Amino acid sequence: MLEKLFKLEQNNTSLKQEVIAGVTTFLTMAYIIFVNPMMLADAGMDHGAVFVATCLAAAIGCLIMGLVANYPIALAPGMGLNAFFTYTVVGEMGYSWETALGAVFMSGICFLILSLVKIREWIVNSIPMSLRLGIAAGIGLFLALIGLKSAGIVVASPATLVTMGDITSFPAVMAALGFFLIIAMVQRGWKAAVILSIMTITLLGLLFGEVQYNGLVSTPPSIAPTFMQMDLSAVLEISMISVIFAFLFVDLFDTSGTLVAVAQRGGFLDDKGRLPRVKRALSADSVATITGAALGTSTTTSYIESTAGVSAGGRTGLTAVVVGLLFLAALFVSPLAGMVPAYATSGALFYVAILMMSGLINVDWEDLTEAAPVVVTCLLMPLTFSIANAIGFGFISYLVIKVLTGRFKDLNAGVVFIAVLFLIKFIYG
Repeated sequence: MLEKLFKLEQNNTSLKQEVIAGVTTFLTMAYIIFVNPMMLADAGMDHGAVFVATCLAAAIGCLIMGLVANYPIALAPGMGLNAFFTYTVVGEMGYSWETALGAVFMSGICFLILSLVKIREWIVNSIPMSLRLGIAAGIGLFLALIGLKSAGIVVASPATLVTMGDITSFPAVMAALGFFLIIAMVQRGWKAAVILSIMTITLLGLLFGEVQYNGLVSTPPSIAPTFMQMDLSAVLEISMISVIFAFLFVDLFDTSGTLVAVAQRGGFLDDKGRLPRVKRALSADSVATITGAALGTSTTTSYIESTAGVSAGGRTGLTAVVVGLLFLAALFVSPLAGMVPAYATSGALFYVAILMMSGLINVDWEDLTEAAPVVVTCLLMPLTFSIANAIGFGFISYLVIKVLTGRFKDLNAGVVFIAVLFLIKFIYG
């Protein structure tokens, strides 16, 4: 049955190899079951219900990717998109989390349509590489700021907006230690570096009386507080169009970038550099987002950590299926997830920020018309505390700079349309 489903022999792999790859991938991305509920709880959502939704959305996404697309690519609620959900859509814009879930649901529907009618290629190809790099790096800076804020290392100041907090406090020291542990373990080749760091800091918090022990294993919490709670009545408002677009936009490039990276690492591209069954892979991602919104979590997307499993020998969808089954097993560690303090995940957020900012090396810094919009996007994302607004400023700055410098050949219909759309939004709210 496994041979028929996944073509193990044809892909020069085995059951043992695929299981090892699946476990490897899971260990590199399992931190999301602790980080995501904590982040969405800041939006007013029930922590236990989001924990269950996170595990189920990840499991369903992985199973669909594995069984339908037959790729060793794992999915889970995405970092950055959960921050946008909580701190921008709910926190800054003032929408309810139910409405935010509705926007995620609609973005998933749009993604599915784009995947099926092949418009995705036009959208992806029309966006300049510099802006893609700037958006990814900006989200990294945004996550870093959230991590520093959670640990109390960066605090508000009426004089300077932000300033350094008490870095000798227990949360600040533990956050710094967690970050250093991740860097050390990753450098030494430890696949489970992030989750081991989170567990270590949580254990230290327990030993010092900062964390209350609630047990390790129990039946999963009820998902009722978030299940099918998305509000679709408000998502058709004009002000919500940019929100849905931002969810769609970031997920689109997250998924496209991950598919290309994993495919290159695993040698899945054909002679023309194209990914076979790409429509199935994209459809799996969009269906996972739709399902995740119905369950009660932010956008579900493909994880770049899947490259760890591919490096460990994963070649088929069986790897993704193993990851999905492990996420289902994780449903029973909800007491452990509830014990993890915010400062234990701060180091993980900072580490993810490093990964997301690494792409800046590919920016053409000698060409100011390319570099300037990147900097605008990167800096305004954490400073405005908004992913959507920063994306808008990035596109507008790219359009204006290219026009003023006479570089019309660098522009295309997609860039102009998106820039004008955001400009209208900023002017008319």
